[in-house]
Amino acid sequence: MANVVRAALVQATWTGDTESMVAKHEEHAREAARRGAKIIGFQEVFNSPYFCQVEEPEHYRWAEPVPDGPTVRRMRALARETGMVIVAPVFEAEQPGFYYNTAAVIDADGTYLGKYRKHHIPQLKGFREKFYFKPGNLGWPVFDTAAGRVGVYICYDRHFPEGWRQLGLAGAQLVYNPSATHRSLSSHLWRLEQPAAAVANGYYIAAINRVGQEEYGDNDFYGTSYFVDPRGQFVGDVASDSEEELVIRDIDLDLIEEVRQTWAFYRDRRPDAYEGLVQP
Repeated sequence: MANVVRAALVQATWTGDTESMVAKHEEHAREAARRGAKIIGFQEVFNSPYFCQVEEPEHYRWAEPVPDGPTVRRMRALARETGMVIVAPVFEAEQPGFYYNTAAVIDADGTYLGKYRKHHIPQLKGFREKFYFKPGNLGWPVFDTAAGRVGVYICYDRHFPEGWRQLGLAGAQLVYNPSATHRSLSSHLWRLEQPAAAVANGYYIAAINRVGQEEYGDNDFYGTSYFVDPRGQFVGDVASDSEEELVIRDIDLDLIEEVRQTWAFYRDRRPDAYEGLVQP
């Protein structure tokens, strides 16, 4: 019998305030659960605007503790209510001066399993993240969930193959890649990098992008979120480039072993020859 998991993601427009934004995602999650989904993931800093288009201290107000802040507590309650695993990306405040771009992973019974902190922090026009975030320092954890072995890699991380590989070596079956990326910068890479990473590492990827424009800059977030399988093929259609959307797809985890046996990339790795790749 096939090992099929129904997985979901949400690409959303900004509502204007945290309360309504979180409430909207809760309703998407309830709908996903009604349609049989066992896991759902949200976009980068899902409960806020993408404030990193500008450098303004006022935006530290979006930060909160993980897991003891209000948003993650609500997501834990939502997981218990719906029986779904939830990947919830937020702006994390660890202590004064220690802020991270983080995703909390919550099991289907509401158990907080841990968090991933974004490693690669961009400082580009429209993406002023170094003003807000320290680089991640928790490695590349893979979480044993009710929906399988799940990892996270956040937005700009996707341009760096090393983390994708770490997640594969740790046994990830599905990696959520919550993002906030706009048309004029790297849209031509959006349908290239995650499928290539899925092939190179032999797992599924859920690529999530925001959609629409927000009040803090000119970025036009183009959605087109998708699931991609270990062969690099989209699972169903790619989402809209202009509208909010809940995407639900069935993913066959048995395909991972089949692909890895066929292409044997892990067998033919040469870690003994790679030492120079990590020298400064």
